[in-house]
Amino acid sequence: MNIAALDPGRDKCGFAVLDAGGVVLCQRVIETKNLIMEVTAAKAEYGFSRLIMGNGTTSKTAHKRLGAVPDLELIVRDEYRTTEMARGEYWKAHPPQGWRRLLPVTMQVPPVPVDDFVAVILARRFLKEQEEEES
Repeated sequence: MNIAALDPGRDKCGFAVLDAGGVVLCQRVIETKNLIMEVTAAKAEYGFSRLIMGNGTTSKTAHKRLGAVPDLELIVRDEYRTTEMARGEYWKAHPPQGWRRLLPVTMQVPPVPVDDFVAVILARRFLKEQEEEES
């Protein structure tokens, strides 16, 4: 069963869809104004019924808006330190090039938003929690 995850924000949101094994099927940053349309389209394409959502910026507003998506269970989770972790994941996926590779990535800021990596982290945390509950 696939799950979706969302890192809600004022102007943009990180969004991801993962399978039950934690494999990323979809990962992107979307504009908040297109949230319902994007989630509804992804739900039709990937067939998820659960959306894990971070509890940070504008999460209450996003939660209310997502209530309009039929047959979608919303699960709110703590997103403590996920942005920091997402920066590390970004650099793993996109290693610095040229002279930037000489600087530690901890001293660099990714050139693009990492909200989509936050969504992946939230989803994987949830899957890990589910796995631990089952064992």
